[in-house]
Amino acid sequence: MFLIRNWLLMVLPFALWGTAMAAMAPLVISGGPFLVAFLRLLPAGMAVLLAVLFLGRSWIIARADWGWFLVFTLVDATLFQSFLARGLAETGAGLGSVLIDSQPLIVALLARSLFGEAINPIGWIGLTIGLVGIVFLGAPPEILSQWFLLGESSVLENLWNIGELWMLGAALSMALGTVLIRFACKESDPVAVTGWHMVLGSLPLLISHLLDNSSPLLPEWNLLEWGLMSYASLFGGALAYGLFFWFANREELTSFTTLAFLTPVFALATGGFWLGERLDSFQWLGVFLVLVSVVLVSQRRRFWEPSSFDSDFLNGGFGE
Repeated sequence: MFLIRNWLLMVLPFALWGTAMAAMAPLVISGGPFLVAFLRLLPAGMAVLLAVLFLGRSWIIARADWGWFLVFTLVDATLFQSFLARGLAETGAGLGSVLIDSQPLIVALLARSLFGEAINPIGWIGLTIGLVGIVFLGAPPEILSQWFLLGESSVLENLWNIGELWMLGAALSMALGTVLIRFACKESDPVAVTGWHMVLGSLPLLISHLLDNSSPLLPEWNLLEWGLMSYASLFGGALAYGLFFWFANREELTSFTTLAFLTPVFALATGGFWLGERLDSFQWLGVFLVLVSVVLVSQRRRFWEPSSFDSDFLNGGFGE
């Protein structure tokens, strides 16, 4: 029972992110990317800090952690949310979502270099399968047809645009932030660090919005749109990021962040439930490959060394 509950909690941030991206996509068009990023971060950070106080945990950032904390805030809060919102405004849920969900590969390389996390051949195979899976989930069908030599070559002419580059920047920022959290909270509570980095990281976004003449100062959103913004902030922000960085500070990074491959799966499932959308054959194959990837990476030591006894897994973790 503990194992199932722990696994569900680790999956929850990615489920919330998948649905939050769907909620934010129409808002960045009418409200502007910087305002949406600010409104997602500030209320979420305040909610996390209130939770820290309610739970009786320390909300003070240790003096020794301030240097890494400021770097973490700039990279994971300000830059990531800015890149994500601008990418959503120009790509929606197409190839850009594939790029941002490729960050487990970057985290795996960083974790191997900085923390010496073991990634055996089974793990690399799993990461590669997961990347192929999210390509099938998010890439436009005409591009997939071209890759399989079934479409016109002209569809590749405008494959890359500025929106995809923003999403790639978001993926790099999130991957770096996932690693930086371990340096930013060596003497501080990781949940408090998460809350403060969202609050402080939102301020440059507010300034950018005030200086952006192309977006309205305040959007004319209806009640539903404000509800979507609240969901993206409190659930897709406060709850998701609080859980994510709490686990990222404790779990083996490569296995845990591989669950990010599930984000587009939840986004597509949300679209099917709310909008009646149905998956095509490529997307069903992508779902299957993503699930295979998560199993291979999380259990790579068991598959590579069948006789080994993985006590970490039995205790609710992923193991190496």
